[in-house]
Amino acid sequence: MSEQQTTKSEYKKPLPDMRPEGQHFWENTKQHKLLLPTGADGAPFWYPRAYAPGTLDPIGWVESKGEGTVYTYSVHYIGPSSAYKGEPPHVVALIDLDEGVRMMSNIVRDEEGYPSVAPEDVSIGMRVRVVFDDVTDEITLPKFVPVA
Repeated sequence: MSEQQTTKSEYKKPLPDMRPEGQHFWENTKQHKLLLPTGADGAPFWYPRAYAPGTLDPIGWVESKGEGTVYTYSVHYIGPSSAYKGEPPHVVALIDLDEGVRMMSNIVRDEEGYPSVAPEDVSIGMRVRVVFDDVTDEITLPKFVPVA
């Protein structure tokens, strides 16, 4: 095992539930691409699932620009597990992507390791863009940074 793999495998925070319908999404985040599922009409929706909402139609995929606005957010001082103990507060936000879907993610600083952004630096309506945090060899998480 390489040193890089060892370092990445030490990630202790909760990881996404890897379901088959999200496989294409997660394969593309590893390539630093944010894909959105689409229905037969080409309209994107969120979250990845086996069939387009309200139908039995298979889903398609479209690449997102990865830009949007903060719809709302909350500041978490205590994480969902002990893996967050001792960390500064982190911001969890609902992001309205320019493609018309709303997804949940973290607002972080665009620095090595993507540390938490200061809560006072976040506001509803602020513009954000996606960054990709390679947390393990298998998982890359899309997170968002403020647009200057």
